[in-house]
Amino acid sequence: MKLTLYQVDAFASKVFKGNPAAVIPLVQWLDTDLMQSIASENNLSETVFFIPSANGSTDYDIRWFTPDVEINLCGHATLASAYVLFNILGFEKNELKFNCKSGILTITENVGLITMDFPSWKPERLDVYHDSLSEILGGMDIVGVYKYRDILVELEDEEAVKNCTPDFTLMKKHFDKIIITALGKKSDFVSRFFAPAAGINEDPVTGSAHAQLIPFWSEKLSKNKMHALQLSARGGELWCEQLNTERVAISGNCVFYMKGEITL
Repeated sequence: MKLTLYQVDAFASKVFKGNPAAVIPLVQWLDTDLMQSIASENNLSETVFFIPSANGSTDYDIRWFTPDVEINLCGHATLASAYVLFNILGFEKNELKFNCKSGILTITENVGLITMDFPSWKPERLDVYHDSLSEILGGMDIVGVYKYRDILVELEDEEAVKNCTPDFTLMKKHFDKIIITALGKKSDFVSRFFAPAAGINEDPVTGSAHAQLIPFWSEKLSKNKMHALQLSARGGELWCEQLNTERVAISGNCVFYMKGEITL
C-alpha cells in the first residue's frame, strides 16, 4: 500500500516558520493503530488524515494524531489540510466542511488567507490550582489561571511568555496541556503552548489553543477582531475573531514544503 504525504508549514508566510503538519488524504480510514504508528514515524506535532464524508452535510471527515495520541481538535493541521485541498487536490467549492470529534469545522479561503470557523471554548478562572504550577513554569509570576480543555496561565507581560523555561518532566507529571499568554507589544496578545504528555514539549503554533485564547482576550480587551503571535522558536501569526458566544474564526497563511510517498 502506498500513501501520499504532503508537508505544509501552517500559520507561516515562508518555509521553516509556523507549524509543520503532515497531511495524508485517504479513501477510507486505516486502522487507528496504524495511523498512530504513521504519526509516530513522522514525529511532527500532528499528522492529519481525512476521508470523503459519507453524509451530504460535510465534505470530509478528519482526524489528528500527535506522535503519542489522537486528539479531538487541531488548528494548524486543519489549516494545512484545507491548503492541500484548495491548492493541490483541486477542491473547487468556496467553502469546505470537515466533520470531526469536535463538531463541524467550516473553512474558507480568500487571497491565500485560510479562515477556520472553530468552537469558542471560553476558559473559566480557577481559584485553586496546583501548588507547583509556578515552579513548572520556571518560577514565573502568575496573574491568573483558567481552564476549558487546557490550563491557560496569564503571565505579566510578553517578555515573561518569551523567557519562560518550563520543567517538562514535572509538567508531564501534573498537567496534560498548558497555554501561557500575555498582552502583546506588536500584537493584541501572545502565547506559547506545551503538551509533553501528548509527546510535544512545545508546539510551534496551536490553532486549538486559540479556541480558548480568543474568547479569553476578547472579553479582557473588549474587542472582537485581534492579531496574535505564538512565540515559539519557529513563530506563528494568526488573525482572530470572536464571531459569537459559540464560535471563533482563526485565519492564517500556509506554505507548501514537500510531497512524499509512504510505502506500507
